[in-house]
Amino acid sequence: MRALVTRAIQDRSALIAEALTPALKETDPTAPMALNLELAKYGSDGTVLKLMFQPPADRATGRFYLVGSTPPIRPEAVAAELDELRQRGILQRLSEACMWDASNEIRYKQADGSIELLTSIIPIRARGNCWVLTSTHVTSEFLNTSIGRPYWETREIRVAAVIYLVVAVLALLIAISIRVSLGRFRTVANEISQGRIGDSAFARRNVVPELSSVARDFDKLVHELARVSRQIRQSAEDNAHSFKTPLAAVQSALRPVRRAVPETDERARRALEIVDSSLARLLTLVNAAQHYDTATADLIDAPRVPTDLTQLVGEAARHFREILAARDIRLIRRLDEHAIVRAGQGMLEEALQNVLENAISFSPKGAAIIVTLTANAETVELQVDDQGPGIDPAKIEHVFERYFSSRPEVGTGSDAAVEHSGLGLWIVRRSVEALGGQVSAVNRIGGGLSVVIVLPRNGHQ
Repeated sequence: MRALVTRAIQDRSALIAEALTPALKETDPTAPMALNLELAKYGSDGTVLKLMFQPPADRATGRFYLVGSTPPIRPEAVAAELDELRQRGILQRLSEACMWDASNEIRYKQADGSIELLTSIIPIRARGNCWVLTSTHVTSEFLNTSIGRPYWETREIRVAAVIYLVVAVLALLIAISIRVSLGRFRTVANEISQGRIGDSAFARRNVVPELSSVARDFDKLVHELARVSRQIRQSAEDNAHSFKTPLAAVQSALRPVRRAVPETDERARRALEIVDSSLARLLTLVNAAQHYDTATADLIDAPRVPTDLTQLVGEAARHFREILAARDIRLIRRLDEHAIVRAGQGMLEEALQNVLENAISFSPKGAAIIVTLTANAETVELQVDDQGPGIDPAKIEHVFERYFSSRPEVGTGSDAAVEHSGLGLWIVRRSVEALGGQVSAVNRIGGGLSVVIVLPRNGHQ
C-alpha cells in the first residue's frame, strides 16, 4: 500500500506538470509572471504546489526563483518558505532535477512531528528553460492511509486487531460455557454413581442442546448397567442354589454310608474323608463364586453413600470377637473419629472382614492385631498389622492376585479346618480400587504383615 500510494502521488504530480507545460511555453520569463491562478486549478484538493524557475544564467550557481504557488504565499513570507525548502533538502534537489531531467520525491514530517508530508519534484522543459514543480501532500489524507507510519498505527490493522480481540473474547466465552456444561455433566455422573438422583438423570439435568443425544445415550448406558447388575445377582443366586442342592443331597446320602462302613475298614473310611473334604471344597468354591458375582454386581450398580469407617471397624471387631477369644488374639484399635468415605453398601464391610480374617488366620496364639485408622484432609488410611509369619518377599507382589494363596501345609496360617478360595485379598483390592483408593501390603520389621488401605474422604472423589 505504501508503494502504491507513493506511485499514485508521483503520477498525479506528473499529470499536473504535463498540464502546466503548454502554459509555461507561452510564458515570457523576462516579463512579470502571474502563475498563481494557473496553479490554483490543480490545488483545490489541498495539495500544496510551488513552481520554481531557474534562469539560464543561474545554472552554474543553482539559483532558483519562486514564481508561483497555491495556496498563495505573501511576499514577506517568501524568504521563510525558501529557507524551509533549503532545510528539507528540496532546493538542493532542484538542480539535480533540471540537470538529469529526472523526477524525485522526499518524505518528511513537520517540525512538531505530527503531520507527515510527501513532496514530489517534477522538472518541466519549456522554451529551453527549466521549471520545477514541487507537489506536497499530507499523506494521512491521501487515499486515507499513512506512508512511513508503523503498521500497527494504520486503521486497517487496528480494525483487524479489534476483530481478533472480539473473536478471542467470543472463543473464551464459548470455552468457559463448554467447561461449565461439562462440569455439570460430571456432577450428574457423580450423583448417579452415588445414587442421589433417579432415572434419566442426564437427559433431565442437561441444559446444552448439543449434548442431548449424548445425555440420552448415557442414560441408556446407566439403565443397561443396572439391568446387567440385576442379572448378575440373579444368576449368582440361581447358580449357587443349583449347585448347593445336589451337594446337600450328596452329603445327606453319605450319612447312612458312613454308618454302614465298619470302623476296621480303613480304606473305606479314608475314601469317605476324601469325599467329605471334596464336598467342603466344592461348597467353599460355590460360596466364593456367589460372593464374587455379587461383589461384581455391587461394583456396577451399588450407589456410593457416606460410610463411617470408624463404625465399620467396631462392627468388624464384634463380628470376630468369638474367634479372637478362642485363639487368644488381642485386637488393638487406634481409630480417628468421623472417618467418612463414600462406598457402596457392603463393599467396605466385606473388604475389612477379608483383611481381618486374613490377619487372624495367620496370627499365632497370644498374638495381637493392630488396626489403625487415620483421617487426613483428603484421605482416610486404614492399616492392619498382624504378628504372623509374613509373606515370602518374592511373592508379596502377588498377594492381591486372584486365587493366590501362600498358606503353609502345617503351622501358623495353615488353617486346615477352613477351606480358602484365594479370592479374599483380591476382592479387597478390586473393591478399594473401584472406590478410587489404593491397597498395598508389606512385611513388618520383626515379623508379620501390614496391609494398608487408602481411600478418598467424602467429597474428595
